[in-house]
Amino acid sequence: MNDATTAARPVRPVLDVWCELQCPDCHAALEDLRALRERYGDRLEIRLRHFPLAKHKHAYAAAQAAEEAFEQGTGWPYVEAVLARTEELGRRGEKLLLEVAEELELDAEELDTALIDGRHLLTVDADEAEGKAIGVTGTPTYVIGGERLDGGTGQAGLRARIEEITDRLLAEQG
Repeated sequence: MNDATTAARPVRPVLDVWCELQCPDCHAALEDLRALRERYGDRLEIRLRHFPLAKHKHAYAAAQAAEEAFEQGTGWPYVEAVLARTEELGRRGEKLLLEVAEELELDAEELDTALIDGRHLLTVDADEAEGKAIGVTGTPTYVIGGERLDGGTGQAGLRARIEEITDRLLAEQG
């Protein structure tokens, strides 16, 4: 690989989305995330960061399941499908997580094994610890360009602010 080619490639801005898959507010934020993906495509990296809230019994398992879905190449569709059923997740727990995996043609047996063996615990724990360290207290919370935006109290104006920051970061890259 040519080092000059690698050096010339700009680094994409990153939007970290601190999310919890049993959170109705995170479900409401999906429309904004879809719009951001549509507007910026691969010029903006959107990363799911886990912040399971103690008040939601199945959030921690859902975060681990999402990590396994990303491992299997279907992370965002899985996240969106689970968020679309937050209320049902509260009632059905891991059964719903496995059902969604089957619906998306993931290896549900492997997802179940991942929940049992805890292979994604460190990722979820690290996200939660980092979130606490930077002041995340609820979900969704966004971090872009060093700025933290709290969506737990409402989504109004957040997409516009994220777009403003993203546009600035992209302009700075030239």
